[in-house]
Amino acid sequence: MLVRLLYASRAVDEKTCDVVHAIMQQSRLHNPQHGITGVLCHSERVFMQVLEGGREAVNALYGQILRDPRHTDVILLDYAEISERRYAGWTMGQANMSKINPSILLKYSPLPALSPHCMSGKMLLALIDELMATASIVGRT
Repeated sequence: MLVRLLYASRAVDEKTCDVVHAIMQQSRLHNPQHGITGVLCHSERVFMQVLEGGREAVNALYGQILRDPRHTDVILLDYAEISERRYAGWTMGQANMSKINPSILLKYSPLPALSPHCMSGKMLLALIDELMATASIVGRT
């Protein structure tokens, strides 16, 4: 059974660039062998990540994320059984939200800044779909 999980968190450290780099490296090593795909969106202090894969693998990874000292204020925004993956092409895609056109964020958010703790999971998934459509997400398999 495939599931999709969306969560948001806040960075503990101000060196978000280093944290994002480490998360991406870990994802590219861990995810292929566990059948996990997804997207990591981030701004200066906020993370939003979608994980897709088998229920057991995704749940186990989310458990690790909850215990990860690099994150705080972790909140589950959406969790659903899915019939197919949206992000099958990426072990982990990445979008730096501070480089996104603010008008895209304004379509889905009250302010032109990423604030997933104040948004619905459905709106955030729609935002990620638009980022995909505008080629704003970079990644590799």
